[in-house]
Amino acid sequence: MELLADKLRPTKLSDVIGQEYLVGTDGILTNLVKNKKLFSMILYGNPGIGKTSIAYALVNELGVRYRFLNAVVSKKEDFEVVIEEAKMYGEMVLIIDEIHRMNKDKQDLLLPYLESGLIILIGLTTANPYFKVNPAIRSRVQIFELHDLTIKDIIKGLKRACNSLPGIKIDDDAIHMIASLSSGDYRSALSLLEMSYYSVSNHEITLDVIKKINAKPMMMGDQDEDGHYNLISAFQKSIRGSDVDASLYYLGRLLTIGDMDIVTRRLSVIAYEDIGLANPSVGPKVMAAISAAERLGLPEAQIPLAEVVCELALSPKSNSAAMAIESVMSDIASGSTGEVPPWLHTNSKDYKYPHDYPKHYVKQQYLPTNIKNKKYYVPCNNSYENNLNKINMEMKK
Repeated sequence: MELLADKLRPTKLSDVIGQEYLVGTDGILTNLVKNKKLFSMILYGNPGIGKTSIAYALVNELGVRYRFLNAVVSKKEDFEVVIEEAKMYGEMVLIIDEIHRMNKDKQDLLLPYLESGLIILIGLTTANPYFKVNPAIRSRVQIFELHDLTIKDIIKGLKRACNSLPGIKIDDDAIHMIASLSSGDYRSALSLLEMSYYSVSNHEITLDVIKKINAKPMMMGDQDEDGHYNLISAFQKSIRGSDVDASLYYLGRLLTIGDMDIVTRRLSVIAYEDIGLANPSVGPKVMAAISAAERLGLPEAQIPLAEVVCELALSPKSNSAAMAIESVMSDIASGSTGEVPPWLHTNSKDYKYPHDYPKHYVKQQYLPTNIKNKKYYVPCNNSYENNLNKINMEMKK
C-alpha cells in the first residue's frame, strides 16, 4: 500500500509546504521553472522539510529526463548507466540523495559531465555541504539551504492531507498536536496522521488516539512555535547567566520533546559565544559530548549533554571574541575595508618574518592603512584572557 507521504508528494512547486523564498510566487526555483531553465544545485536541511519533494517537483514541472540515485546504496556502475543515458539523450538530471556521502570514485566520474552540462545535478543532504561535500562538486553547483518548517506550515500540510483520507474526523486541536509532535518533520507528521487514521475503526482522530500512538509528553508552551523558541532562548540565557539548575531544567524540556538537534546546535554556539576565551578548552569538550550523545541516542544521550551543560553554566564567561568578529563583519558590510599592505602580499621581499626576531615578534602593520589603528578585540576581565594579554604585552616590549 502506498504511504500517505508518497501519495501526496508534490508534482509542482506550488504544492510544496514552506520554503517560500525558493518555491513561492516569486521564488528562485519558481522563476527557473517559468524560464524553463535548470542548473545544478544542492538542497540541504533537516529531515522532512521538502528536499526530495522540491527535486521531484522541479523535474516534473520542467518535463525533463531524470534519474534518482543514492550516494551510498547506488554503485559506480549505476552512475555510469546514467551518464550513458545522458549521452544518448543529450542531457540528464541526476538527483542524488545523501550526496555528502558520495565517495571519490563517483565524484571523479561525474565531474567532467557536470562541467560540460551533460549532467544536471540536484544533490540532497542533511549535512552542511560547505563542510561535507567535495569542493570540486561545490564549485559546480548552487547551494540552497532549506528552512525548518514552522508549526503553521505543518498544520497547513496536514489539513490538505486530510482531504486524501476518506471519512476522517479530526478537529483543530488534534491537528495541532500532530504538528507539534513532529518536531518540524512534515514526513513524520504525515506518518502520525496516517497511523492515527487507520488505528481506529471509525477514523475519528482524537487527542487520546494520538497519545496512545505517540507517548511523547507535551508541556505547556512547547506546543506552539513561540513557546518552542522561548524554550531555546531560556536554555541559552540560563547557561549564559550561570544558573546550572535552570540550564538543566530547560535541557530536560527540550530533550523531552525530542529536539536533540537544536540542543546540540545551541551548545556549540554557547561554547564559543558565551564561554569563549574565559575557558577555551570547553569547545572540544562540547564537541565530544555531542558526538557521544549522537552515538548513544536518547534517552542515554541526556547524560553527556547534562554533564557538559553543567560545565558550561558553571564556567566563567567571555564574549570578547564574538563581539570582535561581529564588529569586523559590521565594518566589512558597511564598506570599511582597504587594500592589503604590499609587504603582506605573496612572496613580498619587504615582509618581516617574526620568527627571525627576538621573542618571535617584530613591529609591523597588518591592517589596511585606512583602518590601521582599529581595535576590534576588547578583552574581558577573566584570568585566561588576562594571562594571554599579559604574555602578549611582555613579548612586544
